[in-house]
Amino acid sequence: MTFDPDSPTPPGRMRTTVTYLEMTARPVRRQRPLPLERLALMRAENCTVSFYRYLYDNVGQDWLWWFRRAMPDAELSAILSDPLVDIYVAYVAGVPAGYVELDRRQAGHCELSYMGLLPEFIGRGLGGWLLDWAVEAAWNGPGVEKIGVNTCTLDHPRALMTYQKAGFQPVRQQEKEEDDPRVTGLIPRHAAPHVPLIEPTAD
Repeated sequence: MTFDPDSPTPPGRMRTTVTYLEMTARPVRRQRPLPLERLALMRAENCTVSFYRYLYDNVGQDWLWWFRRAMPDAELSAILSDPLVDIYVAYVAGVPAGYVELDRRQAGHCELSYMGLLPEFIGRGLGGWLLDWAVEAAWNGPGVEKIGVNTCTLDHPRALMTYQKAGFQPVRQQEKEEDDPRVTGLIPRHAAPHVPLIEPTAD
């Protein structure tokens, strides 16, 4: 939805700026040491909807990721079962710490659809390492000519800078206004305290 950026955000709504980025050449591989001991990365083969929702909901709650929460199970299952979509999960001492979703359904293109960490693992040096691994894995796919990713102003404040440091270049921006998922009930009302919740007015 387009809107006048100088107008106040309506009750029950939220606004964000989405930045779309691309990488069109494989970067020089950085040899990062493992940030944590007992760190493992595994592909979630035949990823179940329930496990995926655990990852998506817990990684994305404080960044107000709502789209896949609203997606019906059957539609989500079809994405997860597509052989051109891969889910990789980072584990620390056997505990899920974050995940990466790579989507190769568009010829010549790999989309870094989702990447993030569970709250307990933010700030422990894992994010940069996971992004470097994801970029390498994306380029290793057959026929890849470009990698895409997007981030918005609701995401971690260092997300855009981190993607640019990894070699992504911004190609366009989009202003969005949407229903606040804390108001619609998709996400708990206490989530994302850094994002103002504009309560809907009573009828």
